[in-house]
Amino acid sequence: MDVLIDLDGTLIDPKAGILGSVQAALARLGLPVPDADTLGWAIGPPLRTTFPRLGVADADIETAVGFYRENYSAGAMYDAAVYPGIPEALDRLREIGARLIVATSKPHAFARPILRHFGLAGRFAAIHGAELDGRRDDKAELIAHIIATEHVDPAAAVMIGDRRYDIDGARANRLRAIGVLWGYGSMEELRTAGASALCDHPKGLPRLVPWLLKGET
Repeated sequence: MDVLIDLDGTLIDPKAGILGSVQAALARLGLPVPDADTLGWAIGPPLRTTFPRLGVADADIETAVGFYRENYSAGAMYDAAVYPGIPEALDRLREIGARLIVATSKPHAFARPILRHFGLAGRFAAIHGAELDGRRDDKAELIAHIIATEHVDPAAAVMIGDRRYDIDGARANRLRAIGVLWGYGSMEELRTAGASALCDHPKGLPRLVPWLLKGET
């Protein structure tokens, strides 16, 4: 039983660090800087998808990404919080035989130290993310890579995430998908994307995962 899990909006609430870094990049480019309260949608999509929606010209996308990463790596990456109940849910999933794998669109160069910083890294058999050049920042491509690299059987695996990108990526690779409601995707977004099930608190995951995969409670 393999459980692939998104990072931002699923394991941790990264709002302050991500949105602050987006705002810093826009400011350095001399572009309008939206209020953080209107930028929640920017948590989840790859940066190269986000910045064009914020008015960054195609020619300036890589510059914007560079400015973002300067701010993020200077400390904003740790401006986050683990969602209550996540450590306990991960421990219980491991107890019932799940192999846990992080599947994030965030570059693994950031994901790994973030997970170590918050004391979560040791709970995962593997941590997979995008490359800094943008390779595998698409969830479907990333999950396909994980399936091949970690020898995952899609019929015995589930993807857990808070945005439609997680659900789309899972469905593209024939995995069941659980949409979580404590992150940044709405119930409507997750249902429309075709989530196999929804979960409103981390404590529900250890029951929901085996139920989906084996029909057990």
